[in-house]
Amino acid sequence: MGLSFQVKTIFITLFLFSTSAFAAGDAHADPVAPVLLALIVILAVAKIGGEIFERLGQPAVLGELLGGVVLGNLILLNPAWNFFEPLRAHVMQENWAVVIDSLARVGVIILLFEVGLESTVQGMMKVGASSLLVALLGIVAPFFLGFGVSWFFIKELPAELAAAVPADFSLNYVHMFVGAVLCATSVGITARVFKDLGQLQKPEAQIILGAAVIDDVLGLIILAVISGIIAAASAGQALEVGALLRLIGTAFLFLAGALGLGVWLVPKLMHQLGKLRTGGVMLISALLLAFALSYLANKVGLAAIIGAFAAGLILEEKHFHHFREKLHLEQWLKPLATFFVPIFFVLMGIQVRLETFANLSVLGVAAGLTIAAIIGKQICGLGVLEKGYDRLTVGVGMIPRGEVGLIFAGIGKSLNVINDAMFSAIVIMVIVTTLITPPVLKITLARGNQKHSKSKPGQAGTNRLPRG
Repeated sequence: MGLSFQVKTIFITLFLFSTSAFAAGDAHADPVAPVLLALIVILAVAKIGGEIFERLGQPAVLGELLGGVVLGNLILLNPAWNFFEPLRAHVMQENWAVVIDSLARVGVIILLFEVGLESTVQGMMKVGASSLLVALLGIVAPFFLGFGVSWFFIKELPAELAAAVPADFSLNYVHMFVGAVLCATSVGITARVFKDLGQLQKPEAQIILGAAVIDDVLGLIILAVISGIIAAASAGQALEVGALLRLIGTAFLFLAGALGLGVWLVPKLMHQLGKLRTGGVMLISALLLAFALSYLANKVGLAAIIGAFAAGLILEEKHFHHFREKLHLEQWLKPLATFFVPIFFVLMGIQVRLETFANLSVLGVAAGLTIAAIIGKQICGLGVLEKGYDRLTVGVGMIPRGEVGLIFAGIGKSLNVINDAMFSAIVIMVIVTTLITPPVLKITLARGNQKHSKSKPGQAGTNRLPRG
């Protein structure tokens, strides 16, 4: 079937969706009906979009993201095509939208767990110094660049924000928060690209993944500190330094404790679980560990994906030698990932509001933030200490803000530190940095592999990228 068939299928799917969406509002319908309708469209668009972009030689994730953009903005073509509007609300109130959002969040956890399984603690330690330095540069440079962009464009506190904070509320709080937003890195986007291209074992990928985890921890710590400062200033209260120091300590102790205790405890636990004779115990055991660490990460104030990635790092193939199942854990996880992960990427696209591009002032701020975001993460590529590694690939891999940037922006709105215009600018920056990374990363990876092949003529072709 040609590409034209795929395009026709998209329009047929969207037509069926638009004509059946009204049925979801029927009072006599099963409450799960809107969830099923949303999943039908989301999964169909994800696979069709992924197919189109793979045929164009691009990663499938780009098709999933842009497919979501189409779904979310159908309302611009016809106001009646508003079925996905509840997924774009700042606070999702429709029950079915909450379910879809939850499924997308589970998809990210599974994705990061899969990525963690591709690595080991020992492997991460080999690039530990580079990952740490890359992460530190990836925090400091974007923070000050973001602060500078905000300072350049915002000269006074917007009226809607000024009415919600004390008269002595400093404009520097706004600049600090915008800088904190640029510190974020979406490891999910980069991880998916590396996985689609079969490049997860490259040392650059290991550096990026390690740095992204550290980056998330440090970024969330900075966010917590700045949020605490803003919350205290908004209430006219003194900042409780002790509480912030406890949060910082908790974050570092979580990762160190999860990896340290896991390396010692998990082999013993898996040895005992391997004695069970019930079916599917391998998959359930692995998911229990991933979900447990994700839950604990969330409880201590970190992103749940950090716990999922840590769980993947801890688990190794040797831990499952005593289990009855013959398939590898990655093979058990693949059907789950095939279902859950695309939901997240399509949902990200759905939340893009194309109408924000019509505001020239928003576009100016968005352009400034995007340039600062890209330059800031390119600087972190200088932190790679090993010789022969592609620093450009590392810098590009750290560019996307993705879901982390969107979460940061949402927190800013709830704190009354950024208004709708700045929020729109941040969303545009998040989307642009997310969309440009897959194709650019593919180019830098091909460039690096070509250089490596030329340096080792006897191994020409061994590092060739897979098709699509």
